[in-house]
Amino acid sequence: MTRHATLRFPAYGDFRLQSSAFLIAVFEFVLLIFSLSVHECAHAWAASMLGDQTARLQGRITLNPMYHVDPIGTLLFPALMIFGPFIGLSFFGGMLVGWAKPTPVITRNFRKIVRDDNLTTLAGPVSNLLIVLVAFIGLVVLTFALPGGHDVVRMSFIAALNPISAGAFVPQPLALLCTLAILINLSLFFFNLLPIPPLDGSRVVRNLLPYNAVQSYDRIQGWMSYLLMIFVGGYVLRMLLSPALGLVFTALNLI
Repeated sequence: MTRHATLRFPAYGDFRLQSSAFLIAVFEFVLLIFSLSVHECAHAWAASMLGDQTARLQGRITLNPMYHVDPIGTLLFPALMIFGPFIGLSFFGGMLVGWAKPTPVITRNFRKIVRDDNLTTLAGPVSNLLIVLVAFIGLVVLTFALPGGHDVVRMSFIAALNPISAGAFVPQPLALLCTLAILINLSLFFFNLLPIPPLDGSRVVRNLLPYNAVQSYDRIQGWMSYLLMIFVGGYVLRMLLSPALGLVFTALNLI
């Protein structure tokens, strides 16, 4: 059994026209690698706590990206999609897809297979949600700690999500970091809960299906899964991500 983390989110506009574009791109890339590492580490830690030491013995209970990085899914694809617009590869702009090295889990080592498998599976998305919470707290602290903190954080939030609408405003680095952490990890949280193999949500759904339905579910072809992730998953993610970010922004305005 493996775990994958995949991410897509909407375009931010033409980065080449913005003075803060490259900074945002670098922050995105670093945060994505960190978030994927946390996601896979959470799977490994949960599996270990529940009785399966496979990932622990492979050194996967760590935040060190070297143990989680997939050369193509964590480095090459995200780099092309984040930095592509700077070198004229506009085809890659506006979409970010990434995944880490799957965390190995042997379910027969669990005391209660279905329950513990579900808990291990959900540990990844929950870890991303915890990062969202920490990043939001960071924005709240900056609101009170910075001179004119409310406006600085608000404008930095807007600039991180859409540099074009922020105009010439240069976002405050820490506020930018926290906002992008919220964006990336909300995306990971929602996307991985989709019931599309090999995303985490598919494992939970599989454990709930009767035996005959499981056989049909397992026969879903890999190419079909990726088509569903790109077209259906991308649409659902945009539908969920926009109101979620709106709630975060509204909460910041109420502080």
